[in-house]
Amino acid sequence: MPRKRKIERFNENVLSKYQIYNSIFITLPFDEISNTGVLLPLFSEVCEKGYEQGKDPSQIVNSFFRKYFENPSDEEKIDLLFRFIQYIERQVVLFDAIEDASFSIVNNMDGRGTLRNVKEEAQAKNKLEELRSYLERFRVRPVLTAHPTQFYPGAVLGIITDLAVAIEKDDLLMIKKLLAQLGKTPFFKKEKPTPYDEAVNLIWYLENVFYHSAGKIYNYIQDNIFEGNQLQNQVVDLGFWPGGDRDGNPFVTTDITLKTAERLRKTVLKNYFKDVRVLKRRVTFNEVDKLIAEIEVALYKSIYETDNTEFTLDRLIGLLTETRNILIDRHQSLFLEDVDDLLNKVRLFGFHFASLDIRQDSRVHNSVFAAIVSEMDGKENNPFSTADYDKLSLDQKVELLSNVTGDLDAEGFKDEMVCSTLGSIRAMKHIQQKNGERGCNRYIISNSGNVLNMLEAFAMLRLSDWEAPTADVVPLFETVPDLEVAHQVMEDMYNNPVYAEHLKRRGNKQVIMLGFSDGTKDGGYFMANWGIFKAKEALTEVSRKYDVTVVFFDGRGGPPARGGGNTHQFYSSLGKSVEDEEIQLTIQGQTISSNFGTPESCQYNLEQLLSSGIANEVFSKGEGVMSESDRKTMNLLADKSYETYVAFKQHPKFLPYLERMSTLKYYAKTNIGSRPSKRGKSDKLVFSDLRAIPFVGSWSQLKQNVPGFYGVGTALKMFDDKGQFNKVRMLYQNSAFFRALIGNSMMSLTKSFFQLTAYMKDDEEFGTFWEVIHNEYTLTKSLLLKLTGYTELMENEPAGRASIQVREQIVQPLLTIQQFALKKIQDLQKDANADKDEQEVYEKMVTRSLFGNINASRNSA
Repeated sequence: MPRKRKIERFNENVLSKYQIYNSIFITLPFDEISNTGVLLPLFSEVCEKGYEQGKDPSQIVNSFFRKYFENPSDEEKIDLLFRFIQYIERQVVLFDAIEDASFSIVNNMDGRGTLRNVKEEAQAKNKLEELRSYLERFRVRPVLTAHPTQFYPGAVLGIITDLAVAIEKDDLLMIKKLLAQLGKTPFFKKEKPTPYDEAVNLIWYLENVFYHSAGKIYNYIQDNIFEGNQLQNQVVDLGFWPGGDRDGNPFVTTDITLKTAERLRKTVLKNYFKDVRVLKRRVTFNEVDKLIAEIEVALYKSIYETDNTEFTLDRLIGLLTETRNILIDRHQSLFLEDVDDLLNKVRLFGFHFASLDIRQDSRVHNSVFAAIVSEMDGKENNPFSTADYDKLSLDQKVELLSNVTGDLDAEGFKDEMVCSTLGSIRAMKHIQQKNGERGCNRYIISNSGNVLNMLEAFAMLRLSDWEAPTADVVPLFETVPDLEVAHQVMEDMYNNPVYAEHLKRRGNKQVIMLGFSDGTKDGGYFMANWGIFKAKEALTEVSRKYDVTVVFFDGRGGPPARGGGNTHQFYSSLGKSVEDEEIQLTIQGQTISSNFGTPESCQYNLEQLLSSGIANEVFSKGEGVMSESDRKTMNLLADKSYETYVAFKQHPKFLPYLERMSTLKYYAKTNIGSRPSKRGKSDKLVFSDLRAIPFVGSWSQLKQNVPGFYGVGTALKMFDDKGQFNKVRMLYQNSAFFRALIGNSMMSLTKSFFQLTAYMKDDEEFGTFWEVIHNEYTLTKSLLLKLTGYTELMENEPAGRASIQVREQIVQPLLTIQQFALKKIQDLQKDANADKDEQEVYEKMVTRSLFGNINASRNSA
């Protein structure tokens, strides 16, 4: 019997089940008003028909109350709207759980992009040896970050997990109980989490998901591609930011960094301990039973005895290897696969579980270094020949930074930022001693734009009694101007004798991070993606010139506007002009739970990343290099879209619109992340202070998704007006990179719904500005359909489009309530005699409405 199409599998296993379980959910009595769940479908219907009739959110809400209530008080209306929000939040959770439960049915776990498919293709093309050779050096590094786009509290994540299991088993009784539990479990966080709270929340995914999925991938490669021979490469290498990312987060302290690293160490040791306890019940033979018992005792002491570091990683690997050899030699390899499974996990995760990165802004480093030089003046053992760093010329600064070393006391300075910055470096050394070098060996510098940004961080490492640091200095290039000079910066660094010697000790490998989030915020969708692509090409060329292997680390968010979307398409389309020894990328917030939240989805998406690198290197045969004519077309598109986007940003209503017509200022009130929602301390909204997440997220809440398409339509129209649209068609036909760009922009358009805010076109102050956005949306949509030949957006991904449509349908009433509340606030702000308490109620309503919409979108910020 032929396998059903993906859209059919989605409709049968996700959509149908959601309709059944949702009908149960809305009839459960969670509160004293038992008819809330009954009224919600009626409100949804009123919303749907209202938008079809051109009504605005206020008219829709008011017509609902007129139709189904007799003179309700304002208090009754507000109470019901809050209850609707609570119900919709939980409907989203239900849909999440059903999608998770059906993941392995809807997605072909052995299909295109999976390791099994890769192996079979390699065999068919006689490229198995080439594949093995590449897997000996290639790896993927997903780096979990705590950026605040994950709204589910820990208790809710637990319910989603249990609900998915119950749905998979069709356990109706348990489903009903869990839905009842869900109805009574709070979603709202009364206090902001600490950075350590965020770390603990994300370590849950390492412990319960990545540990098992990455282990299975390693086992499959070793058993089926290497045919049992030992794979000498950590194919999946996990990274971690919570507790180490200081950029813009004053709450990350040295103590929290150390505490996070210890939590990572103890968590992975506990996982090993659990596996050893299972192994102990199987490997009960002479000799090996004593070895397993020794491991069990040693792990227990390492976990529960403070500062017990006697048991080393080498010793653990040695004991497991000895056990393995005895099983082969004397016990017919009985339960060998169980020992190999644990041994492979130990090789993957060591005693660190995930590598903790340290990150700080270059502007902070600059002020910190100036403070260090100033405070050291006149002190004994002062390594500096000057007291005023800022007055030195560029060459003098380079000379000083390249050669200075010392042993500065991290606690011996008056400046608090100096103490914390130097303290984080001391923490790196301490973590390496306990967790191994992989535990913490990268220092990332945000907003890198010149040589000094890198050398200041490098010098501080060497001033911390670490003359030959076992750590990498990683620049993060983000803005369009910084991306354009990145290769020049790195060439200067490669020509610096001291830094070149450092690189030699580090295996002549240089990690460079590129920021999609701020790149899009700064330059728009086309220019950010094309600018990063060109920067990668230039950095690859200059690195190869100096015999340095460059590794690109992509700072990606959830949505296409922040480098998200179908990321594996990008990596498989890069071609030979971009170095591809590793794929490293940040996995943020809700993207962690949506793409890596279950063992099945995690394994599938990790395999997709692995296969994209393999496809680019092993199967492409030099494909993916753009012709000169295609490159010219792409340059013209990027330049025109950049010009359009910059003009849009400079519109006098741009910031006022975001501030007064969107949910931007409400992000800070959600208590979802430890970081402040903007960088500066000014009460006035400054564009450069805006963080990418609330910026992109606010457009998402408006259902306008500007960063994912603005400028694209105008750039395409330029070719259409000149009668040269065929050039764009040729680029689309020839370039997988461009096709991935277009596909992800389509996703942004699909998630847009301008009927929600159509009332704004009549606004005296912002009406014209709304029309500017809507016109670009309409233009982009029509030209993308013309380019692709589709009759509707995402026509090539019907299951993905169906999932988006269901989610958008679920949250449409929620968004209606949000816009109703925002309009109320705007009206109250214009009234000098307005009730401040009433305004606060509607502000709370807006804040609460953020939760369900962000979670429903799954990659909205």
